[in-house]
Amino acid sequence: MNLDTLNLSILGPALLAGLLVLATHVPLGQQVLKRGIVFIDLAVAQIAGLGVIAADLLGFEPQGWAVQIAALSAAIPGAWLLTWTEKRWPEVQEALIGAVFVLAATAGILLLANNPHGGEHLKDLLSGQILWVTPTQLIPAAAVAVLTLAIWFGSRKRLEHFGFYALFAVAVTASVQLVGVYLVFSSLILPALAVRNWPEKRKLTGGYVIGGLAYAIGLALSAVFDLPSGAVIVWCLAGMGILANLRGFKL
Repeated sequence: MNLDTLNLSILGPALLAGLLVLATHVPLGQQVLKRGIVFIDLAVAQIAGLGVIAADLLGFEPQGWAVQIAALSAAIPGAWLLTWTEKRWPEVQEALIGAVFVLAATAGILLLANNPHGGEHLKDLLSGQILWVTPTQLIPAAAVAVLTLAIWFGSRKRLEHFGFYALFAVAVTASVQLVGVYLVFSSLILPALAVRNWPEKRKLTGGYVIGGLAYAIGLALSAVFDLPSGAVIVWCLAGMGILANLRGFKL
């Protein structure tokens, strides 16, 4: 255990990245849980990741705008596909989302099959590199978060199926490049599960507080005990969710 590793110059941007992810994923996650399409986040995140892999293979800079465009260019058609399947086969939509996720994940494996650093790329895509987030990366992520929240809170009642999926794709595309697929999924679903039985008026605030505390505690623990940050934060999100459902818990 090393308390000297609690360096705010590293943990600060990482925490801000987590809060930006939570800003959009907490309200979207509650809607996903209500619609019963829990695995859409994994599917869209994996499709966006496929775009990132393709951009990397084409030689684009990892943090450049070309990668952002490639990821979004993959995620938006993925969102359209899921919109179409929901209308065509609504009774098996969850199964189809799972199938899309598996196909996108294995397509990524195939694209990286002959890359000597393929294993490392896949690990980064899934687990993320939240501790290495730079302030420069936070600027476009913040812009996407503000735009997403403005559309969601201003027009969510008027969003059609594709509108919801497309907005979801934009939010996930920005998030997966900051924190990885595992944390994107956990940030969407675990805070929503944590407050599912709370009064409606407290759900949004509760989800934000639970998610923010989990990110802060997880980052601190990962730094002190030298553990992978993404994995620790996922467990902290789960732990906070369990705590939030204990009888007598007050927020």
